[in-house]
Amino acid sequence: MFEIRSLIRKFGEKTAVDKVSVSIPDAAMIGIIGRSGAGKSTLLRILNRMTDATSGEILHEGRNILSLRGADKRAWQCDCAMIFQQFNLVPRMDVVSNVLHGTLNRRSTLSTMFNLYPQNDIHRAIDILDRLGIAEQAPKRADALSGGQQQRVAIARALMQDPKIILADEPIASLDPMNATIVMDSLRRIHDEDGRTVICNLHTLDTARRYCDRVIGMRDGRVVFDGSPEQLTTGAARDIYGAGADFSEAATSTDIGALEKPGRQPDLVSA
Repeated sequence: MFEIRSLIRKFGEKTAVDKVSVSIPDAAMIGIIGRSGAGKSTLLRILNRMTDATSGEILHEGRNILSLRGADKRAWQCDCAMIFQQFNLVPRMDVVSNVLHGTLNRRSTLSTMFNLYPQNDIHRAIDILDRLGIAEQAPKRADALSGGQQQRVAIARALMQDPKIILADEPIASLDPMNATIVMDSLRRIHDEDGRTVICNLHTLDTARRYCDRVIGMRDGRVVFDGSPEQLTTGAARDIYGAGADFSEAATSTDIGALEKPGRQPDLVSA
């Protein structure tokens, strides 16, 4: 689905993304891990076209998405939905209206100004909230919800776009372990049931192993690991995080719980 070729993004003298070349197949669930400043967020923002690349190509279905402009760029951003660590909801607006904001790119200026939505869209928003287990929260203000509930509202807003790809930038970094599990379960279920590509930036090795089919490790803007969860050993993690022999996985873990990924036995980690 994606073919990322020699992607570079520089901010002045700093190279945030450094010659990244990765192929991402259709309907994959991929985790990108690495320490803060590794280039993970910049990479996702380039994929969504929120940030421009300095050079390189991102090919998708035969076209270079970095060359898209105007309506074509907006259409791509509908197909490639973004979920953020801090939710990016409108706090004083009710939950269902926040979800309906996922349709803004395809609505007229007039309907947007007067907050007018087709009845079918309203029903669909509630159905999506129900799928995520929070339909009863629909009339509440977004800021009345817990962090985990707000993140599920953000996921629902992304699903309102009916995207081919969901990019999640540290979706559980600000959540407690129980809510982190619920959010990651939701993203995995969306991948499994809908066949959507899901790419998550993650800090936690245990989460990447449990939920992702493939893990990409970044350090200093470069890809230093690309393999299966079973290949993500403690030794590989040391290389990704640039750590020494005293590296402890506990430093990267949210202790998300003992839930196993469906169909996978618990991973045995070796150096």
